[in-house]
Amino acid sequence: MTDASPRPNRLAAVLSRLPATLTLVAAILVAGVVSAGLWSPFENSPAWEAVAYGLPALEAGRWWTPFTGTIFVNQPWVYVFTITGFAGMAYLEWRRGWRAALGYFWIGQLFAVFGTALVLWLLALLPWEWAQAEAASLDVGPSGGTMACIAAAVGLFVQPWRVRAWLVLLAFVFIAMLFWGTLADLEHLLAVLLVLGVDRSLRVQRTTMREQRLIAFVALLALGAIQVIVVLVPTNGPFGPTEPVSGGFIDAAFDAVVILLVANGLRRGRRWAWVLSIILAGINIAIAVLVAVAIVLSSEQQVEVVIDGETELALAAGVMWLLLLAYLIAVRHAFRARRRSALGHQPAPDVADVKELLRAHGGGTLSWMTTWEGNSYARTTHGMVAYQRRAGVALALADPLGPAATRAESVREFIRLAEAVGLVPCFFSADDATREAVPPTWRNLVVADDTIVDLPGLEFTGKRWNSVRSSLNRAGREEMTFRMTRLADEPWGIQAQLRAISEMWVGDKGLPEMGFTLGTLVEAEDPEVRLALAISPTGDVDGFLSWLPIFGEGGVVRGWTLDLMRRREGGFGPVMEYLIGSSARVFSDEGAGIMSLSGAPLAHDYPPDAGIIAALSDKLAEALEPVYGFRSLHRFKQKFHPRYETLYLLFRDESDLTRIGAGLTRAFLPDATLRQFAGAGMELVRGGRD
Repeated sequence: MTDASPRPNRLAAVLSRLPATLTLVAAILVAGVVSAGLWSPFENSPAWEAVAYGLPALEAGRWWTPFTGTIFVNQPWVYVFTITGFAGMAYLEWRRGWRAALGYFWIGQLFAVFGTALVLWLLALLPWEWAQAEAASLDVGPSGGTMACIAAAVGLFVQPWRVRAWLVLLAFVFIAMLFWGTLADLEHLLAVLLVLGVDRSLRVQRTTMREQRLIAFVALLALGAIQVIVVLVPTNGPFGPTEPVSGGFIDAAFDAVVILLVANGLRRGRRWAWVLSIILAGINIAIAVLVAVAIVLSSEQQVEVVIDGETELALAAGVMWLLLLAYLIAVRHAFRARRRSALGHQPAPDVADVKELLRAHGGGTLSWMTTWEGNSYARTTHGMVAYQRRAGVALALADPLGPAATRAESVREFIRLAEAVGLVPCFFSADDATREAVPPTWRNLVVADDTIVDLPGLEFTGKRWNSVRSSLNRAGREEMTFRMTRLADEPWGIQAQLRAISEMWVGDKGLPEMGFTLGTLVEAEDPEVRLALAISPTGDVDGFLSWLPIFGEGGVVRGWTLDLMRRREGGFGPVMEYLIGSSARVFSDEGAGIMSLSGAPLAHDYPPDAGIIAALSDKLAEALEPVYGFRSLHRFKQKFHPRYETLYLLFRDESDLTRIGAGLTRAFLPDATLRQFAGAGMELVRGGRD
């Protein structure tokens, strides 16, 4: 029988850390019951004027109303948003304690109430209808305090989410103020601005170049969407009320078209997109200024006839464009990228330069893959980074090349170079050293485990080597021949068999051979690459492997990495065990130190507390197993009792994953057609049913 007590205990532990938040929520609910505000509008209650706050209450000497009005709510349906708004206070209390949470709440609430009264008192001195109407209004509710707590909680977020959340929060309060402008909207705006000024956690100019571009991209799209929405729905802000569908379609459509044309350019950091955005902002600001001057000189009705729209929308849009213009000017240095800009110092390296660098300084188990076709090379100050440009992403393959002491510097330099030309930087199949070199805010996902067999002293003795030893003994009995060779050294007949075996393997998959970190016979043609052949007594090739060199310093080959694994249907059964075991003996006799069996993607053994990443990886591996058999390959490699070195996907944050996923798909399958993807999808469905 299981004990059900831990769950209530955990809940009690969480609630015990939120006394201030829970007390305020309880007070609001109790007040809602006592006043019947939970089921009927409190603003119609006789007690409304006695407890509601606002400029009229303060002028009448009801000094207690900023406190009493805090625990009441004007409409029953508003309770949903009121209670939900305490989530920010709960998070703040969890992180900083009840004293800080109460401090932010009450200071924010009182500042919002008194600040709003002062602002409206001053604005009501002008002939401004909105200000005079709101100055005579009363309000209740704790939203000024909860908005202050939300703003303070945002300041605790990690980068880049802190800046993003701040901008979303500021956009919300400014848009609500400009287009609806109720007493509560002004209170929310003042509370958030108070925390913004005190907290000083919004540092847009200290964000990365990529983040500045992303903010501009999102802000421009949001501004365009808002302009379209407010043309279709009624508003009633500081500039006056508007009617839905009352004109202004041409202006909104023009802005929307230009925004759609330049938005992606802003995201990529293109200078032309920044210039066009500045021009569009200037046009909208100029229109708002002209409308304001025309209203003063004539009348609002005459101006609306001329512009075929609402003057209120033109003025509010002008304010929003002014804010965006100020931001674009502040981060203007982020928009200097040119289309297809080359990465790195010139002249750009070629494959010969990469091989020379590998021989001089060595590399990792995957470094030889950087010499394959499809890769580009960014020359850094002291080394190189191999990468592919896919779907707006700079996919760096493995680790930087060059002296080990300067590789961390090359990592940081490559990130700057990629961001400067508007690409999303990431590192695929990188090791722990590269993971330590990226900025501390970067994220990482385990993509594979590199399986390393140490060759010195390797002997296939003992019980755990039974399967490998049995395959070697059986090969001897069946007169199989092992040959370590190079593709160009083999006769035409053997080469034809190798190509036929590969064609059969590819045909079974429904997708073309994968690239990027998985080679083909084309890559095996390199004279530095060796082939391990298993030849039957009749002269048939029953299976073959390709081995990539792992260079150490000074041009010494310190090991070999397994790439291709192909077998003939109906040939020698344990041919792969035979080939790998025989290769290990040859490499060991030659003095090599390691033999890498490469990493099987999506086959990492996660710890029990790995969480959602492990769950997603397991589900994806299960789905892909019918097509590529990554898990089966991982289990096979365990027969050789390797040690594991983790390989990572390193990226800036989760918002990049969609584009990185698209880029990796095209890097691994650059020639796959939609029809082939569809066929592979049907195979996944059948595999899942099985």
